[in-house]
Amino acid sequence: MIRIGVDVGGTNTDAVLMNGETVVSFTKQPTSSDIKTGIERAISLVLKNSDIDRSQIKYCMIGTTQFTNAFVQRQQLNKVAIIRLGLPSAGALKPLCGWPQQMIDALEHTSYLIKGGHQFDGTVNNSLDWHQIKQAAADIKRKRYKAVAISGIFSPVNNDFEQQVRDYLLEQQPDLAISLSHEIGRIGLIERENSCIMNASLAKLATKVIDAFEQSLTNLDIQAPLFITQNDGTLMNAAQVRKYPVMTFASGPTNSMRGAVFLTGLKQAIVADIGGTTTDIGMLQQGFPRESSIPVDIGGVRTNFQMPDIIVLGLGGGTRIRLDDGITIGPDSVGYELTSKGIIFGGDTLTATDVVSKLGRCNINKAQPERVNHSDDVLKAIEHKMHQQLEDCIDKIKTSKEKIPLILVGGGQILINQTPDNVSELLRPKYAEVANAIGASIGQISGDIDVVCQYKIQGRDVAIASAKQQAIDKAIAQGAIANTVKIVDIQEIPLSYVKDDAVRIKVKATGDLF
Repeated sequence: MIRIGVDVGGTNTDAVLMNGETVVSFTKQPTSSDIKTGIERAISLVLKNSDIDRSQIKYCMIGTTQFTNAFVQRQQLNKVAIIRLGLPSAGALKPLCGWPQQMIDALEHTSYLIKGGHQFDGTVNNSLDWHQIKQAAADIKRKRYKAVAISGIFSPVNNDFEQQVRDYLLEQQPDLAISLSHEIGRIGLIERENSCIMNASLAKLATKVIDAFEQSLTNLDIQAPLFITQNDGTLMNAAQVRKYPVMTFASGPTNSMRGAVFLTGLKQAIVADIGGTTTDIGMLQQGFPRESSIPVDIGGVRTNFQMPDIIVLGLGGGTRIRLDDGITIGPDSVGYELTSKGIIFGGDTLTATDVVSKLGRCNINKAQPERVNHSDDVLKAIEHKMHQQLEDCIDKIKTSKEKIPLILVGGGQILINQTPDNVSELLRPKYAEVANAIGASIGQISGDIDVVCQYKIQGRDVAIASAKQQAIDKAIAQGAIANTVKIVDIQEIPLSYVKDDAVRIKVKATGDLF
């Protein structure tokens, strides 16, 4: 099975050509400002360095940080009409409550609070007010909004109202890009609504990016279907990404962690993905990144859609080292300018790469380590502090004192040359520098279910069996091969102060694409 994996990062675009479980060729290329050029260059090189004809390529998988960067940097966001179905019980906190003012100012929006919503068990809390809905629809059309975010109370349990409003809006304006909160976030209304609004704000950019990806494959005469990696380590097709761009957030470190699983065979381990600017540290559970159990802030906005539990350390190959008042490591970095600003490349900025190069820990093409004029004692003190920072983050990501392996991946892995005291062993697998692209290439299809059940009414066994089957059915509906689908995670969370032993059940099922 021949396929191409690509990871488009802020600095580099990595590509790998895979034949089954064999890496045929790989490359790291600078990311281009137009996205497309960098992808075409990287794919062309991995094909050139192999004897495989492009007509043999079965699938093309791409991971991207474009949507995350656009939202955090408040760029290329389209205006959004926000509809909340929750009055009278959900009117105290308005939409965008808790958002940073700069983010609110950057997002052109209008809000409509409408009567409606459900109880935790799916029964109707308040019926929809169709007079208000029709007024909102007319106003949205008059103001020429093209993206709408719809959120209802407990819509993940009963999504009827969200779908009814969507259908009506599309009757009035068939070209609307509509995001429904139950398809994106978890139970909590505010965080789920935030996730939905974020998704709607990226509708225009999603079309632009996916068009660029598809055009790249067309220009390269590659007929293989396109899949995009999402933040749980699984895949979405191009049509799904146009609808749910927010699901790609944090897919970069997730791809690297999945690549680490492939390269080592370990399914329980810590992974440190060391790039040019930061180190992303996460925990593998059953071969997938451990999911964050708390709301995740993105650009200062609280969300509750599935996100990996990642600690970000300001340490990378381009991290600036300052010696003015003791030793200061980062968190700022020269990033993609390392090869011009780093001392060993003729620049005048001391970086983490300069330190390990001068100490003889690595051999870098065209580097001049003799240009670093600091003593070995100073450089070893810097190296020790870098190792200590990593060790501290490992302590934070672990949930027990048990020592487990640490897998290093990413182009900046040369910074770490000792096994931290709090891990059992240090692994640096072959092809670790392109683990992100490999992780993209091996993506599976997933199905996630998040429901509230009442054990006194349904019974625990029946409720869990139903949730499992829903997750399996969802994975199959999204393209997974039926006989490969299995449950990889199940969580039971009792809900306090709710009658009839209500329990929130979260289930994830995954299956192979091929």
